[in-house]
Amino acid sequence: MTTVIAFDVYGTLIDTTGVATYLKELVGDRAEELTRRWRDKQLEYSFRRGLMQNFEDFSVCTRQALDFCCAELGIDLTEENRKLLLESYRTLPAFPDACAALPLLRQSGCHLYAFSNGRADDVLNLLQHAGIDQFFLDIVTTGEIKSFKPNPGVYAHFLRRAKASGHESWLISGNPFDVIGAISAGMRSAWVRRSPDKPFDPWEFQPTATIASLKDLPSVIAPT
Repeated sequence: MTTVIAFDVYGTLIDTTGVATYLKELVGDRAEELTRRWRDKQLEYSFRRGLMQNFEDFSVCTRQALDFCCAELGIDLTEENRKLLLESYRTLPAFPDACAALPLLRQSGCHLYAFSNGRADDVLNLLQHAGIDQFFLDIVTTGEIKSFKPNPGVYAHFLRRAKASGHESWLISGNPFDVIGAISAGMRSAWVRRSPDKPFDPWEFQPTATIASLKDLPSVIAPT
């Protein structure tokens, strides 16, 4: 039986804080704050739209979150700079440990998928830009069923697309809400805890495994 691995993209394979490089040129020492608030609001908007069943592409959540955070923080960006920042989300860097772990997992016989809230073309562009697209069999997006993580329906959708069962499938994510969503839906899940100071939500659902780096993943997951 083949082990199927669904990799979250934003915040797991791809470093969303990479946008701070662009922001520093525009807002100086407020870049870190805006980066954090933008990401938090982006996720909040996806959660709210999922609950409301009022779907828009993740790119819309990203754009609206940027507009809100700029208004909240009193940051005035030109339309050209807004477009440049939004475009930067298509060329964010991969985490170094992703580049190290993916070829080992692929060589071991695992079937790897990119599983994301993002649009398929945006995700493909990210993976290609990072030089890791060749390790994945396919890209599965939540937009295919017009919802977002952690709706249980999106994990069921992934399993259908991968033609896999929950017990043979892993969700790998640096986002606790995603890990909890996958476990609640019957999958196994590894939480990538890159910062030792980051806590996990104190819910009844806990990670199947916790790793400090994707480099640790091959020793945790073996083909079944």
